[in-house]
This record gives sequence, structure tokens and C-alpha cells, in this order.
Amino acid sequence: MNTLDTYNFAGKRAVMRVDFNVPLDKDLRITDDTRIRMATRSVMKILNDGGSVVLLSHLGRPKGGFEQKYSLEALVQRLSQEYGREVKFGGDVLGAEAAQQAAALQPGEVLLLDNVRFYKEEEAGDPAFAAKLAALGNVYVNDAFGTAHRAHASTAVMANNFAPHDRVGGYLLQSEIDNAKKVLENAERPFTAIMGGAKISDKILIIEKLLDKVDNLLIGGGMAYTFAVAENGHVGSSLLEADKVDLARQLIQKAKDKGVNLVLPGDSLIADKFANDANVDVASNHSIPDGWMGLDLGPESREAFADIIRQSKTILWNGPMGVFEMSNFSLGTEFVARAIAEATAGGAYSLIGGGDSAAAVQQLGFGEQVSYISTGGGALLEYMEGKELPGVTALG
Repeated sequence: MNTLDTYNFAGKRAVMRVDFNVPLDKDLRITDDTRIRMATRSVMKILNDGGSVVLLSHLGRPKGGFEQKYSLEALVQRLSQEYGREVKFGGDVLGAEAAQQAAALQPGEVLLLDNVRFYKEEEAGDPAFAAKLAALGNVYVNDAFGTAHRAHASTAVMANNFAPHDRVGGYLLQSEIDNAKKVLENAERPFTAIMGGAKISDKILIIEKLLDKVDNLLIGGGMAYTFAVAENGHVGSSLLEADKVDLARQLIQKAKDKGVNLVLPGDSLIADKFANDANVDVASNHSIPDGWMGLDLGPESREAFADIIRQSKTILWNGPMGVFEMSNFSLGTEFVARAIAEATAGGAYSLIGGGDSAAAVQQLGFGEQVSYISTGGGALLEYMEGKELPGVTALG
């Protein structure tokens, strides 16, 4: 993969795919600018070389055609502030104005175009659409790791319109891959992975892959109850994938066969309804009463997980430990985040695997106390599962 440090952008117009899929409030104000800030180093390298930049991104999930709430125009002011210069807005990516403004860009100038997903051809990976996007520049830069697992027009297909030496991976893309490799190939032991979230079915491949790598595998979140049933537990109204109970049994056995310490929660914070104002109690994960559901780690499980994490030298975390969006069921996730921060302060390397885990770490105030927070939950998991990422492969 060609990298930014090996390319001189003087006199070049880079068409750059970034991931500016940032959250906006009802007034279209940015509520978390992490993804914008993560791409800045790459943008500034191009500008400082004497190049210009055409920025392409998606935002949200538009249903087809222009929707104001998904327009990237809302980002122009923040980007101008970030880069210390006016960022022009060219509107529709296939519009005449976009093409004219791109062609007129001078060294050091930045042009932002509107949401590539306003065209269904983007997600379809349409080659003709990709060729039109490619015509906006003479070098292609991909720094959108969060969408690198998608074979979309702007994330992978348009690279085919550039000579191999004019396809470049940005600093963020390179950093994400380097950090994933550090965990997969050079982990200092003990190596602990913490997997949370709702469903085993979303995490089967990564769990199986990790069983060949880790010393400890901690399972939390909704999928823990399928494992509890696999151990003949009774989980009341807790989330359960009944068709995955046999798979959970197989994973438990695989962990034993490989000598991996698979740790399941012993107790849960349970509730009589899925709501923050529910009645709350604590129960063993093997004997949750009918009509009650587990929504977070119980006090014993919180301490057990935290103890293992604090003794670890490499830590990978993907998925919350409970319904952390509800304040009464966020303590398990907070315990894990704090323990990871403490282990990191003691010299451990910690990788937070994007998505809800990244959001939780930031919201709880531990964002600066971990080693690396991935910007791409799905992309990171697929890379760690050993899958090919089209957005990376396309760069050569």
C-alpha cells in the first residue's frame, strides 16, 4: 500500500474518501467531531505539500436522493475551523458546480462535496459512478477505515481509475491496520479480549479467531445469556438466541481445548422491564426469575472482569457489557472501561474496537487513557477475522 509519507502532492489534486459520518443534533450541529479530527493529519499533509483536496464522504443512511438532514454542508464551518482556511462546498457530487470548483482548485485549497450516498450507485459499487467521482482529482487517497470493509464506489471501486502509484492510503487507514496487527501479531501477554454486545451471531468469527490468540476471553452483554443457557442456566426474559445455544457450547469446549480462560458473568443486574426506571435486583446468571431480564453485569462479575483486565498486558475490547445507554445499567461497561484505563496506565496496550465501545469510552471520560480507539467497529472486526477489506485491497 502506498502511504502519504511516500507521496509528494505538490501540484496534485487529491480526491480523498474520508469518513465524516458524524452525529448531528436536530439543529444539524455536530455532537462528536472525532472522525473529523482523525482525518486532519492526512488532509494537512496534502495541503502542506502544495496539493489541493476534494473531500468525499457519506453521512447517515439516506433513502435515495437529497435529504437536508444528511447533507455534508452542515460540516463546512467546522472543517474550515479545523484546517485554518475556507472550505468550499460544491454540493452534488455529480453536479456541474462540483466539477467546475474541483477543476479550479489552487494549491492549499479544500473542496467538500455532498453525501455520496445520495446516489444509490455508491453502495452498489457502480463502476460508471465511480469513474465520475475519480474524474474530480488526479490522485486517490482513502482514509475512511470505517467503511473500508464495503466495496462501495468511493471506498474501493474508484481506485481502479488511477494508476497504482496514484492510489494512497491515508494516515488513519494506516494507523488502524498497524494497531490491529499489533494486537494480532505482537501481543504481549497476558492478552485479554472482552467481547460484548447483543448477539453471538455477530461475533462468531472473531471469537473463534481470538481463541487462537488470547489468554483470557471475557464475554458480556446480551450474548452472555445464550452462553448461560448453554451451561443449563435459566435466564428468565433475558435476550436469548435459542438457535445458537449449541454453538455457545461448542465455543466453551473449544476454549477448554485450547487452554483459554473463557470467563462468563456469574451474576447480573436484572430488571422487570426494559427501561431505566424498572425495578432492579441482582441474580445469578443461571437462575434469573421468570419475567426478569439481565441488563448489565452484576457486582461480582464487574469485580472479576476488572481484576483480570488490570493484570493484562494486551487488551482488546469490542461491545458494551450491558445497556449502557440507560444510566442504571451502565456500571458494568464503566467498570471495564476504568479497568482498561488503569491497565494502560500500568504499561498495557489497549485497543478499543470502535462502535459502541468507542462511544462508551469517550462518554465515560476514558478516551485519553487508552492506547488506541478504532474509528471502524465493523471494519476492524472483519480485518481481525482475516477477511479482505475491499477499501484496503483496492490500494494495492
